[in-house]
Amino acid sequence: MESEPVSDDQRLYAYHAEMCQVFSHPKRLELINVLRDKEMSAGDLGHALGLSPANLSQHLTMMKERRILTSRKVANMVYYRVNDLRLLQAFDLLRTILLDQLRRDGALVFAVSEVSSL
Repeated sequence: MESEPVSDDQRLYAYHAEMCQVFSHPKRLELINVLRDKEMSAGDLGHALGLSPANLSQHLTMMKERRILTSRKVANMVYYRVNDLRLLQAFDLLRTILLDQLRRDGALVFAVSEVSSL
């Protein structure tokens, strides 16, 4: 039985979903933010994020596979940076939306608590 050919749109949705998996872990989001305007070694990243080398390696590997990060090696040191700075714009936009939602929810909670205390 032959499978149907995959359209370009379907392929793009699959790539999009794979990239979005990166954003499903708080430490990976923190890692993107730490690398916002600089390049850092794996050791420095582990220290900044409080991650073990093994755990950090898993995150870095996933993020490199999905082309979120790029790396370069100098002697025995590996340095990482955000591959495409437009990613930070998307990161910032999503964070702004989330903060707005939290503020609205907070205002709603405050309003409800004010009414219930009357």
